[in-house]
Amino acid sequence: MALETTAFDPAEYLDNDEAIAGYLSDALETGDGAFIADALGVVARAKGMKQIAEDAGLSRESLYRALSEKGNPEFSTVLKVVAALGLRLSAIPVHHPAE
Repeated sequence: MALETTAFDPAEYLDNDEAIAGYLSDALETGDGAFIADALGVVARAKGMKQIAEDAGLSRESLYRALSEKGNPEFSTVLKVVAALGLRLSAIPVHHPAE
């Protein structure tokens, strides 16, 4: 008997603000711009892409494109999406070991 699998969709598990913030924080820590854009797309899907696009002042199609695996959103787009998600970016100091 063959094992049947389904695709994993992290958007299905982002059902509260803490989970969303943790998911995006982890993505930001990677420093990988493509992964961060994809993570924003996952969160936007979890919250409702149409509503996020409207709140960000973007078309749904352009938001899908910008936050796709091959997308490269402008930083202003990222800031609009973050605000539409009800989040804010913040900076914390990175402590480097004494040399």
